[in-house]
Amino acid sequence: MSRRRSGDGPDGLVVVDKEAGWTSHDVVAKSRGLLGTRKVGHSGTLDPDATGVLLLGVGRVTRLLRYLTALPKAYTCEIVLGVETSTLDDSGEVTATHAMEVTPDQVAAAAAGLTGDIMQVPPMVSAVKVDGRRLHELAREGKEVERAARPVTVYRFEVSPVPGEPLRYRAEVECSSGTYVRALAADLGAALGGGAHLRDLRRTRSGSFTEAEARPLGEIGPDVLVSPAEALRDLPAVVVDDEARVDVGHGKVLPADGFEGEGPWRVLDADGRLLAVYVAHRAGTVKPEVVVAPVEGPGPASAPRAEPG
Repeated sequence: MSRRRSGDGPDGLVVVDKEAGWTSHDVVAKSRGLLGTRKVGHSGTLDPDATGVLLLGVGRVTRLLRYLTALPKAYTCEIVLGVETSTLDDSGEVTATHAMEVTPDQVAAAAAGLTGDIMQVPPMVSAVKVDGRRLHELAREGKEVERAARPVTVYRFEVSPVPGEPLRYRAEVECSSGTYVRALAADLGAALGGGAHLRDLRRTRSGSFTEAEARPLGEIGPDVLVSPAEALRDLPAVVVDDEARVDVGHGKVLPADGFEGEGPWRVLDADGRLLAVYVAHRAGTVKPEVVVAPVEGPGPASAPRAEPG
């Protein structure tokens, strides 16, 4: 195994329960001081007004955030029918109102119509880039541009009326990465012949990491880090012996024996420590996409190297 240099910071994952009023970048900035390292990043941005599960990669795990960002998400929220806003949530200005009369059955049917593989137009207030500019930057300048619809998957979209509030519905959403629940709420309103906006958005799960595991920012410290191997627990694991461990540390292409499914795979040593993430390569082989624990010193001169990409 590679040796850590003196002064290196911690490695791992932190599951934060983000509070309202903080941007995801605010959480990263604050956590750097709490964790004693500047090497912190986040996956799966949460809106400032949203709360719930935010995954922070620390140290070498910052290199693995792409796999965490791609995980499916689950949310709870409230949808207010009859009122549209500039941000699609209750932080924006009211842009339109509608006199809507709908039944719970009609709302449930409209939600069912927005379940499965759908095309979704990202909100103007979002981090999506158009012609090199982030949409939220353009929105602050008072500009609105055409946005291409993107494929997303909504695995579950269940709604229930708020007692005594005929145009307010609680919703539970399970969806693919990249899905905007704000846009889903707006699309629900449009499907019912009017409009809608979102409030009280909370992420309850990111992959297998749930709000039950999440800690408030004030409780964050090096002692709550999840190991790099556990950070990628949603990926299938392949355990290698000592000989193969050296090959993995040198970034070698390996035979695909034991690598079941489509990948990517987390590659662990016999003690359960994360060595690398491998992906499918040419027929019958796999190659490293990220080597977390390289072997110190040069590898054998004849050792094949993984191709870039």
